[in-house]
Amino acid sequence: MTDDVDARDYPQLLAAGESVLDEVTELFVDGLGSPGTHAKGRGDFATDVDLALERSIAEKLERRTGIEVHGEEFGGPAPDDGAMWILDPIDGTFNYSVGMPIAAMLLALAVDGVPVLGLTRLPLVGQRFAGHIGGPLIIDGEAAEPVPDSPLESAVIGFGSFNARARGEVPGAARAELQRRLSYRAGRLRMTGSTGTDIAYAAAGVFGGAVSFSAKAWDNAAGAALMRAAGGVVTDLAGDPWTVQSASLVAGNRLLHGQLLEVIGEAMPDQFADRDLGSRERTNSKETHP
Repeated sequence: MTDDVDARDYPQLLAAGESVLDEVTELFVDGLGSPGTHAKGRGDFATDVDLALERSIAEKLERRTGIEVHGEEFGGPAPDDGAMWILDPIDGTFNYSVGMPIAAMLLALAVDGVPVLGLTRLPLVGQRFAGHIGGPLIIDGEAAEPVPDSPLESAVIGFGSFNARARGEVPGAARAELQRRLSYRAGRLRMTGSTGTDIAYAAAGVFGGAVSFSAKAWDNAAGAALMRAAGGVVTDLAGDPWTVQSASLVAGNRLLHGQLLEVIGEAMPDQFADRDLGSRERTNSKETHP
């Protein structure tokens, strides 16, 4: 039986997402170390656990909420039209497959492409992050204070994994140059191998900010919602508000986010030559949400 839920009843939908992830946590934990058995491209793969988790989570969510799921492994309807769950059953699959506990379940709700609700679970280290627009961010079941402002110079920055040979909108050489410049400006850089973890830590104030080169909505949507719930700013590399169609992500507290964009503009002048990156922070502070 389907118990349709109002797509704007965020507390009820958050509770439904929490309940479903609770029910599959044991499967996630028991599968640690599962080998990559489903090749998806050079250096990219899924485990049997990825597939089993996505099937189970999607079935439960659709049955309980009446809202369809767009997942990493099996796809689904386009996530930019109406209400849609966006799911990454294991973020940090390479970590997970070699037995490293920095791996997460990522679940977001987007409405017309804008993330409004997010859940990030790190079952192997016992951390849970949840929230919806309007806040607050909830960490391990407790409401957190809004993310505090901190300057780039004293902050840890989560830096998305990259291949120096990568192509696309931001080629590997530009990513390496950004890493080089940030290494001089930031307190520390960290590459956890789990994009969702990086953004959740930024929302919680553990990291000052995070940079993701992923164009995949399932990598970034949950963290984007958490960052907004925490009172931070989340955009793409050019400083435009993040949506499921964005090809990258930059998250941070309001002070640090503007500083990150400045360094990005210096490191990637060819990519964003026609964008006024330095002025984006003022625009982002007036973001609107459905």
